[in-house]
Amino acid sequence: MEQIRHAQAEREKYILAFNDTMLKIWREQITLLDVIDTGRLLKSPKSIAVRTDGRFIEATLSQGFLEYGLWQDFGTGKEVPRGNTGDIGREKKRIAKRWFSRKYYASVMNIRDFMAESIGHEFVGIVANAIDDHYRRYNH
Repeated sequence: MEQIRHAQAEREKYILAFNDTMLKIWREQITLLDVIDTGRLLKSPKSIAVRTDGRFIEATLSQGFLEYGLWQDFGTGKEVPRGNTGDIGREKKRIAKRWFSRKYYASVMNIRDFMAESIGHEFVGIVANAIDDHYRRYNH
């Protein structure tokens, strides 16, 4: 039982730290890639919610930032009017500044791997305890 509590505490710690870490990474990337015009995007990332099932086997994490940040990440914006096929009559000036997507994908893969390993170890412990209990009951 202690092993289960420890595994759940470790998952809780990791999940709660995930949001804070993402916000720090995004602010750092916005600064490093110079995705700053007014400073509003830099101030906009925030943790919206963390919901869990209490055992930290199922968790929902939410973060938010200004929509403008997506257009910076994709390298799109006002220079291409809606409905335009991409020919704006001059060379495109905007470039993708991947402040969001690259780091986010890697971080999501990290949390996925951590959760899989943690829940897997907890499951193995539960099964091992059940087998031990069964063995002791019938062999004593």
